[in-house]
Amino acid sequence: MGLFDLFKSRPKNTAKTAKERLLIIVAQERGAHSAPDYLPLLKRELLEVIRKYVNVDPDAVMVNVQREGDQEVLELSVTLPDKD
Repeated sequence: MGLFDLFKSRPKNTAKTAKERLLIIVAQERGAHSAPDYLPLLKRELLEVIRKYVNVDPDAVMVNVQREGDQEVLELSVTLPDKD
């Protein structure tokens, strides 16, 4: 190592740093959105389809999205009225 080696510019790994920062930002954004914005529309459309066959209360339909590892799981719960 000579004296001139001290003055040489060292390659900066800016791409790696930018990628790491982007991953942090994406992770924070995903955590900030607890539920996808399409859930109210999905619930309304499911309720319309179910009402073609059975008269159910709008509160009887519950739609939820859960994250399990790298996947998202859509959970749908419908409480049907008792048959008379």
